[in-house]
Amino acid sequence: MTTIAIIGGGQIGEALTSGLVASGINPINIRVTNRNEERGRALKERYGITPETDNTKAVEEADVVFLCVKPKGILSVLAEIAPTLDSNNIQSVVVSMAAGINLATMEEHVSAGLPIVRVMPNTPMLVRKGMSTVTGGRFVTTEQVELVSRLLGAVGEVLVVPESDIDAVTAVAGSSPAYLFLFAEALIDAGVSLGLTRAAAKELAVTSLHGAATMLKETGEEPAVLKAGVSSPAGTTVAALRELEESGLRGALFRATQKCADRSAEMGAAG
Repeated sequence: MTTIAIIGGGQIGEALTSGLVASGINPINIRVTNRNEERGRALKERYGITPETDNTKAVEEADVVFLCVKPKGILSVLAEIAPTLDSNNIQSVVVSMAAGINLATMEEHVSAGLPIVRVMPNTPMLVRKGMSTVTGGRFVTTEQVELVSRLLGAVGEVLVVPESDIDAVTAVAGSSPAYLFLFAEALIDAGVSLGLTRAAAKELAVTSLHGAATMLKETGEEPAVLKAGVSSPAGTTVAALRELEESGLRGALFRATQKCADRSAEMGAAG
């Protein structure tokens, strides 16, 4: 029996809760904290979990503690729950789901020896199609990394990476859903500009993007190979692709991801 504490029952916390319950974990063993008691009651009715308003009570004898709070709240929550974690009869594993706060900074705010795992999730975990990376701190065992990875598998795919890759991970996975949403928005607007109704443009764009992403995932082919399969010589697709290349789409992505990675590094240094 694995007892799980989820500190923060917001969007990410609820997505994780939903996935864990759907994966077969007994909801009685999942404690979710909220400052708002009404929100806690709603989550209990929806998933059958144990709601809490007291973070310290939630982490008592918990095997795994997920911190699903904003980056600015991570260190204060760690300070709040650290005494309880120290007095637990079992070795709890703390999992930070926040960007920017590095392992060394978190380890400085707790007693030596506490296992801390850093996770970079992304929002598609809300529909159990997330991409999460897992990085273990100095005191984390292989078994604990496997446990956290297995639990996160309830909301999508999981990849174990070194902390040195986190800034790049943030740029390529953590923030990239927003890039796709921006592209989708622009494609819909372009469809409207061509005379389609907004409803029709949205249906065409969203379904096509979903299908293309599914092809990438399920075929395992390189994007260039799949792109070539759509591109007839001197055809309509090639004309569009040339315009996108000449407009600097590829360069814009290189610059955007670099900016994202740089900002991630800045946040880590500030933390």
